Amino acid sequence: MAQQGGRRPRRASVDPGVQRRRVTRPAEPGIVPVLAGIAGELASAVQRPPTRASVRTRFQVVALLVREERARVMADGTLTEHRRAQELKRLDGVATTLARIAARDTSLLTLLGEDAQISEAAHAYKATVMRAGGLQPPDEPASTPPPARAAVVENQVVPQSVLSRQLANPFLAPDYEAAAEQIAARARRLAGWELLEPLFSSFERAATGQPACMALPEPRPVPLPFGRQLMPHQASVVAAAAGGHRTFLLADEPGLGKTAQALLAAQAADAYPLLVVVPNVVKTNWAREVGMWTPLRRSTVVHGDGDEVDAFADVVIVNYELLDRHVAWLGRLGFRGMVVDEAHFIKNKSSQRSQHVLAISEQIRARIARPLLMALTGTPLINDIEDFRAIWQFLGWIDDTKPVGRLMTALEETGLTPADPGFYTAARSAVIDMGIVRRRKVDVIADIPERRVADLPVELDGAVGRSIRAAEATLARRLASRYRAALEARGDATVLGIDLELARRVAAGELKDSSSKAKGENVFTMVRRIGQAKAGLAADYAAQLARSVGKVVFFARHIDVLDAAEQSFAERGLKYASIRGEQTTRVRDRNVAAFMTDPEVSIAVCSLMAAGVGLNLQVASNLVLAELSWTDAEQTQAIDRIHRIGQGDPVTAWRIIAAQTIDAKIAELIDSKSALASRALDGAEVEDQGGTAADVQLEALVALLTDELEAQGVV
Repeated sequence: MAQQGGRRPRRASVDPGVQRRRVTRPAEPGIVPVLAGIAGELASAVQRPPTRASVRTRFQVVALLVREERARVMADGTLTEHRRAQELKRLDGVATTLARIAARDTSLLTLLGEDAQISEAAHAYKATVMRAGGLQPPDEPASTPPPARAAVVENQVVPQSVLSRQLANPFLAPDYEAAAEQIAARARRLAGWELLEPLFSSFERAATGQPACMALPEPRPVPLPFGRQLMPHQASVVAAAAGGHRTFLLADEPGLGKTAQALLAAQAADAYPLLVVVPNVVKTNWAREVGMWTPLRRSTVVHGDGDEVDAFADVVIVNYELLDRHVAWLGRLGFRGMVVDEAHFIKNKSSQRSQHVLAISEQIRARIARPLLMALTGTPLINDIEDFRAIWQFLGWIDDTKPVGRLMTALEETGLTPADPGFYTAARSAVIDMGIVRRRKVDVIADIPERRVADLPVELDGAVGRSIRAAEATLARRLASRYRAALEARGDATVLGIDLELARRVAAGELKDSSSKAKGENVFTMVRRIGQAKAGLAADYAAQLARSVGKVVFFARHIDVLDAAEQSFAERGLKYASIRGEQTTRVRDRNVAAFMTDPEVSIAVCSLMAAGVGLNLQVASNLVLAELSWTDAEQTQAIDRIHRIGQGDPVTAWRIIAAQTIDAKIAELIDSKSALASRALDGAEVEDQGGTAADVQLEALVALLTDELEAQGVV
């Protein structure tokens, strides 16, 4: 243990659960008996889930040493063949034990990947095990995470509008408070102590059984656009930002409105320009939400090389995959706030996207004393407490080796060191007060409706998206040509405005031709192609939900969309249950039971036609509609598979909609039919406008035709 005021301890930091356990030397010399003894202890430890961080660390170290010892034995030319065979057999015995351990907790397998991060605790424990086995450990760890500033900046681009902004404002005003704050937060009493590992482990050792959540102020009135309403739990985060809090790990469960909270917190903190880094699947939705919650602020979305980006916008939205091309100018633009959505994407600090995010955050914090930094994720921890590391570093709470800034000040003010029993409780509270906010649906159930449909617009990029939009334009022009031909046939070629009755007859004729399997693009083939193009994005979002909240139901209409989704889940290692129309009753019942009772089956992949009625899937409270129904009734039937008597949680149906396509118009029409049905059922007298699938198909074509006529100047 380091001493107060002394030099930094020679021994590296170790997870407390590992540090307390000494590695005893077995009677038989060599590293293999040591590894076998530890593997036996681990086999007993995993019998009592959940697997603790210390057990995970020891498992990883033993596996690494088995791998290294096997390579050493194979390369050792002094060994006889008999001796080499004996050593390899003993190593195989240890490996077999490790395989049985991993079979009980498959998450341990992630620790063996090529990109698996080796923590400081693992390095230190590895050295201890090697010494116990008579080996000399290396002086330095074999690999350490590269610092944030070392992010790779190849293939960089600088959009023309960014150059224009830089010419318009060539100098950023220096913020001397930023440098002063970094100097003021140096360790004094805790100098020389290893603090990061105790901070991480405090979330295990001092856990209270309640969600980790900072004290939030009472909600205050927030200016909102007409028709928008903020729920109390959302308003309290906005109030905290208005009151001066500037860093948030917003870990609310999906469906509690993290996007709105982030945008309104940025407005309250005047954190513009604001950078938003998001997964590709929600990029378009963020732009839409900016318009909904802060309509006076202009947003821009970065696509490709950024040729169309508006560098003068208030909110710049970019997906993780494009950071490698844009990280250089993003770090220099002068952002006063940064939001990272699905922040668990950066948990691996050695990944390029994590390095880019951390590099941009570091540049923002170097220029601005107190920028608004928000990490949004429903799953801040996936495998290990160490998953916190990159997120905390993005927020500026820690650097590569120690707590910094206000967190270090808070730890100094506790008057405790890691040697004191009360340190872990105090340290956990200090980190939470930095801005961890975690609310579950059950905690705020009074705030949210028992059932809601949330639209998630997605952009169909690339050749597929261009092909679909071109086909839709061709269909619209064909309808317009039919309309003009009909006008000429009846002698009204010069009529002003759009004859809606004629437009409906033209659309009905097109619909009849489409139904009769006529060749060429039609509304049915269009919708199917859109569904195929959305399949990967919808599956990606369902996978994110499954990792965040548990079980999810995935609905689609077409077999190829179901197939694509199932392949995507399998590639991610997610177990799913398939429920389709061609299955026998016995197979279907078995798959439903697996989804309802097996904790490892996280997704039910359902056909809208086969699973939309008669099933009870209420073990889930989140549903993804990858393809739209033609009627509100069909959509409602699907949602009612989880929104049933006995459902204890609010239900959210996430409807994936292809932006700038006929998909959006179909969703709008379905919603209008839903409103009509509600009014009728409530007893209001309304004109019967119908609500069949044919009505929606017809009106979608009418909308496509009228939009094309207006574009051609017919008004």
